[in-house]
Amino acid sequence: MKSDLSDLVREKLVEGVSAMEAVVRDAALHATLAAAAEATAEALLQGRKLLVAGNGGSAADAQHLATEFVCRLEDDRPAMRAVALTTDTSILTAVSNDYGFECLFARQIEALGQPGDVFLAISTSGNSPNVLRALEQARAMGIVTIGLTGKTGGKMSGGNMPPLCDYCLRIPSEVTMYIQQAHLALEHIFTLLVEQRYLAGRAD
Repeated sequence: MKSDLSDLVREKLVEGVSAMEAVVRDAALHATLAAAAEATAEALLQGRKLLVAGNGGSAADAQHLATEFVCRLEDDRPAMRAVALTTDTSILTAVSNDYGFECLFARQIEALGQPGDVFLAISTSGNSPNVLRALEQARAMGIVTIGLTGKTGGKMSGGNMPPLCDYCLRIPSEVTMYIQQAHLALEHIFTLLVEQRYLAGRAD
């Protein structure tokens, strides 16, 4: 039994590494990430903010990412404006009760968002109704939209409809845990790129 479990550990690690190697080879993904980071840094330099949301494990990612912005990743620098829309239980329960779960993040964007802000939405499937509704709300308000999702991108990437994201980062995998592992890596790199560009902009 122990041998079987050890074999499973190795199997899943190898699969995870293979998924990350696909990310490493995806030059278009790298360019999109760099462009999204540049747009986010420019927004912050203009006094705007980053809003972040996701469900489940992606909600934890949203909070993690906002923390890196407000605290720091590598450099000791001024705080960067970021808000995770997944943390206020009174808002989360009230909106879900009064308007429906699909309005959970859109209502907060309506309240807190301003033209020129950035909204980063995380959904491994690209089809989470509350994330899609939030992206629609953000687009209607002139907010820059970034999506982190999986291989197909789901409705987040548009499909047969106009895309909901100005920058859509699709991990080349269909397995949720490998998508989430890659999301975390890209979220750290995204923060690093924004941090460096933000500091350079403040120094100009």
